[in-house]
Amino acid sequence: MTAFEGVPYLVHEHAGYAGLSDVLIYLVDLQQDVLRLCTGRGDNAGEGAGPEADELRIDTTAAGRAFRETRILEPSGDDGGPGHYWVPLLDGTERLGVLRISIADAHHASQDDMRALASLIALLVVSKRSHSDSFARLVRTRPMHVAAEMQWNLMPPLAFACEQVVISAALEPAYEVGGDAFDYAIADDKVYLAVFDAMGHDVSAGLTASLAVAACRNNRRQGADLIETGEAIERTLIQEFGRGTRFVTAIMAELDLSTGMLTWVNRGHHPPVVIRGGRWTTNLHCPPAHPMGLDLGLPATLCREQLQPGDRLLLYTDGITEARGPHGREFGLTRFTDFIIRHNAAGLPVPETLRRLVHSVLDYHGRQLQDDATVLLAEWQGPAADKMTIG
Repeated sequence: MTAFEGVPYLVHEHAGYAGLSDVLIYLVDLQQDVLRLCTGRGDNAGEGAGPEADELRIDTTAAGRAFRETRILEPSGDDGGPGHYWVPLLDGTERLGVLRISIADAHHASQDDMRALASLIALLVVSKRSHSDSFARLVRTRPMHVAAEMQWNLMPPLAFACEQVVISAALEPAYEVGGDAFDYAIADDKVYLAVFDAMGHDVSAGLTASLAVAACRNNRRQGADLIETGEAIERTLIQEFGRGTRFVTAIMAELDLSTGMLTWVNRGHHPPVVIRGGRWTTNLHCPPAHPMGLDLGLPATLCREQLQPGDRLLLYTDGITEARGPHGREFGLTRFTDFIIRHNAAGLPVPETLRRLVHSVLDYHGRQLQDDATVLLAEWQGPAADKMTIG
């Protein structure tokens, strides 16, 4: 048994049995800008690590290319130096980082062994990160606000895939997020999806969003339907904060993985968007009920839409579309959906498409968002997908 700090030492000790030597672990930071060297010293990246780079930019390095494209990059005299392989570090479809594997004789290198080693290391990292402050320090590039600390400990992983669905999410500003949250879960042949936007952008907003997510999960796991779950969330918020004091907007949805039937309720939120065939988009309109916590008595409506294989469903908060550039122009829904369509045509994996989208929104706003910006993207691959894919 070992803690997170011991993982690099375990790798160093045992990788040689597979003919792989000099293995370095680089883990992706919270905003997926850089890959940071994991030293096992329980502190920030690379302290006292020697000549190796402490950080590698994802958008400009060979290591970053392996991460972006989720494929092994072979040695090159220009990229990483002779004998260095860059191997994606994946837990399912969640991209954790990359390995740098140095091999004296590249002709005898086995990429199957590299993938097996990467899979084993990914399992070790995932199993130990939840109780490791060292992991949290490593993947953060600056201090985090209290509200964001609370939200990130509540969220599921940023990426998930099974045979019939691929899910990816993003939450910004990563270190100052307050009232936004997303959630997803699988049960039998259904996937549950939700985004929440609580009033405000502070610790109180974070508490409100956290309570809404917890109430949603609690009632969903007891078999409540979407309308009943929304009503239960409202009762919980009123009980805790009082009527109309704190409120949350949300889209809560259920996708039948065997049929593609999407069911959802709108609690005062922006409507979902469907992208079909990589070029056609539509808003899924549904009569909205009032935000949860206001107790206005408006009825919630259960709406349905039949998805087609390959459809991409987008749930988002207003911080994505209403982010304003230096001249005051909003990023906008059209720009948002056009970005997804263009990158879908490029054949990028869903998590990479979303990473680039969020970075585009941040760049448009000068890296300083005034509101939380969350997006949840789910691609239904059909009832009879032959294999798991993240593209």
